[in-house]
Order: sequence, then C-alpha cells, then structure tokens
Amino acid sequence: MRKIKQWTAMGLATVMAMSLSACGSGKSNTAETTTAAPAETTTAAAETKAAGATTSGEPVELKFSWWGGDTRHAATEEAIKAFQAKYPNITVTPEYGAWTGWEEKQSLNILGGNAADVMQINWNWIDSYSQGGKSFANLEDYSDVLDLKQFTPESLDLCKVDNKLMAVPISLTGRLFYWNKTAFDEVGVALPTDLDSLYKAGEAFKAKDPDMYPLALGEYDRMILMVYYLESKYGKNWVEDGTVNYTEDEVKDGMDFITGLEEKHVIPTLATISGDMADSLDKNAKWIDGKYAGIFEWDSSASKFKKALEGSVNKPGQEFVVGEFIKMGNNNGGFTKISMAFAVAANSKHPKEAAMLINFLLNDEEGVKICSTERGIPCSAAGLKILQDNKLGDPLTIEANTKVMDYSKFTLDSKFEHNDLKANPDGVYYKVFGKLSSKESDSATAAKELIKGVTDTLEN
Repeated sequence: MRKIKQWTAMGLATVMAMSLSACGSGKSNTAETTTAAPAETTTAAAETKAAGATTSGEPVELKFSWWGGDTRHAATEEAIKAFQAKYPNITVTPEYGAWTGWEEKQSLNILGGNAADVMQINWNWIDSYSQGGKSFANLEDYSDVLDLKQFTPESLDLCKVDNKLMAVPISLTGRLFYWNKTAFDEVGVALPTDLDSLYKAGEAFKAKDPDMYPLALGEYDRMILMVYYLESKYGKNWVEDGTVNYTEDEVKDGMDFITGLEEKHVIPTLATISGDMADSLDKNAKWIDGKYAGIFEWDSSASKFKKALEGSVNKPGQEFVVGEFIKMGNNNGGFTKISMAFAVAANSKHPKEAAMLINFLLNDEEGVKICSTERGIPCSAAGLKILQDNKLGDPLTIEANTKVMDYSKFTLDSKFEHNDLKANPDGVYYKVFGKLSSKESDSATAAKELIKGVTDTLEN
C-alpha cells in the first residue's frame, strides 16, 4: 500500500449551495486539487446502475459486519431493511458492535476464511489482512452492479493490492478537537486555540474541581496527538519512505509534551481513565456528565460523543462544539485518511449480491438518504450529490470534515494503524504510552521503544 497523500475538501460547490467534502487527492502543502468529478454524478446514473443489479431470484443469504455507535447501527439496520424490500430474494444478517476488540475478532475471521460477505473495514486492513490480494474479492469484477465511476481513480488506487480493487472507500476523515462548551463556560475559561490557552484551561479546571479535565485521551489518542504536535513543530511526516522520519530526541520531545499534559492537568492519567470502568470514552460517565470536557476525535466518529453528552440525565443541556485546531508550532499538524471502506470476502458465495448491497449503501438514493453521514461525508460523487440535493447530513460532521480537510497537510503511512501498533492492550502504542503514563518509563526510553516498535512493523 502506498501512503495516502493530502486530500483536500472538495464537493460540487459550483452547483450546490451546501458545502460538503468528498474524496479527492492533492499534493501536500499546496492548494492544488484533483477534481472528483466523474461524468455521471447524478442520482439517475446511480439508479441506472442499480437497475442492472438483478439476480436470478433464487434465495440469497448475506452476512454484513460493521462497527460503530448506536446511531450508525440503527441507520444501517434501517438501510438493510430497505435493501431487502428492494431485493426480496436477498436476506442480510447483520453483525455489529463497538470498536473495542473488533479488529482482533474480525482479523481472525478474515484470515481464517470466516469473514462476513460484506465488511466495513479500516483502510489499513487492506494492507494488513488482504494476504496479497487473496482475502477480499476484486470489486472491479462486479462493476456491472457496483458503480465505480462515482469514485475518483486516486481513491480507488489507494484500495488496491496487486492491481486488484480490495474495497471501495466510504469517506475521508481526520482528527480535530471537540469541546463541551458548557463545562468550559462553568469553569470560566476560553476554548483552547494554542498551547498557552490549553495549559491555562488545565489550571482552571483543576482549580474548579480536581476531577475535571479539559481533555481526555486514551493510548491511541495520545499517539495521534503526539504526531500532531511533532508535525506542527518540525514540519515533517511521521513516516517517510517506509522509515520513521524523526530522531530519538525529537520523539522524546513529543513524549515530554504528552507527559506535560498530565502534569499540567490537561488530561487525566491512563490509570484514572481505566479506573472509570467504561468500555469507551463516549460511554464514560465523566464524559457524559461534563467532568471530561474535550476529545481529539475523527470527524466521522464524533456524533456518538455528542449523543452521549446530550443524553446525560445528571447534567442535561450541555453544548457540544467543534473546536479550532490548536496551534502547536509553525505548521498545520494532522493528517487525513480514508475513514473506512466496504469490502467483500473473497470466498463469499454471493459476491455479486454483496456488491449490490455496497452499491445500495453508497450510490443508491434510498440507501444514501438513510445512512446519511453516519460514516462520514461520502466519497461517492452520487452519494454526495444526493445529500446535497436533499440538504441531508449531520451539520456537526459537515462542519468538522470541512475544517479538517482544509487544515491538515501531512500524509499517513498505511501501517500507522497496523494492529501490532494500535491493538489494545498488546500493541506498541498501548504499551509505550501506558508505561509512560504510569512512570514505568521516562520519555527517552519511551521514544526508543516507540521508534523500535514502529520500525519493526514497517519492516515486516
């Protein structure tokens, strides 16, 4: 897999009043963009493709697996019902859950030949689990029922192995800051925009209540924020040409930054978060009730945090807002990536019907309307136009995606999210930042261990 280059926010602004972002490709640190504009971007084109998606009428059973929050689950189940109504001979059995432990379970299924027919996958799974193009079906073989013209060639190229299309991209995403504005207003401190204001927020929250923090970060969140800090300060990609692009001293600086966030009461220790006994941060009572007042999250995943906050019984009426990017240097830190993709198992007994389901979710008007932006802003030009024409989509997701596409300038190596690195609890990121937070390791040791772990993964 190649590295994903900087992708710029793009859409059909020339014909639509609503500004959304779609998948495109451009060169890092320039204003140059590649237009996603396939010739056929209308709903009619997608419907024409769907019209050709016919089957023999024989009963077909498909399994469909995905992860996400409750709103994604509900929307996807509704879309499945609509798909089954359109194709009565096809029965779709859903399998879904939260992210925690999901990759570990699904990787065993994929490598063991027991994967669902249709899978929502992370972009890096193509590199990690395709087994040289053998685990997933080549979706170009089903272009008669799956309209690939709705996706840019650049986005499809990023999903290929051995010149075989292993998946189709659903959306593009990046990380940015979200805040519980109500909590900040109660503390009486401004939302952070630079390091000084972030540190002042830590002081103010501690003075208000030692159990309150302006930001909460798990192990993987800390890795991504540390890279954001390093990119902001040093202006380099984390990995370049398959090699870690930072010295031990520079990574030590990043580790000192993370430790400083704990010491300045910006973030709780990992032991504190673990002691909260929550499966994930959006289900953590301290987040729900405003004790943790900020997150650094993917724009495609923030809606579940907003819903959790709005569902608070103890503290109703809290306001969840998209923050500004925090300036940590002379460069705009952060990267974008393909958020997720849909793939079909290579050993599926019904790959054509599986491809039909993907087309329904991404290109068909009914499926797109139901799923809306539950998986982010669509990469499909047809899907994007459907949302724009109908003024659909979560305003928060639209605002956040537009911001991150405009701001983030760095590239992501496809192995950044490799399971050997980000698995909980045995991945390199979890071990390194866990020991750093518990004081088992100092920043110099943590830097060495992180570089070694990442290098080992890159070389495998």
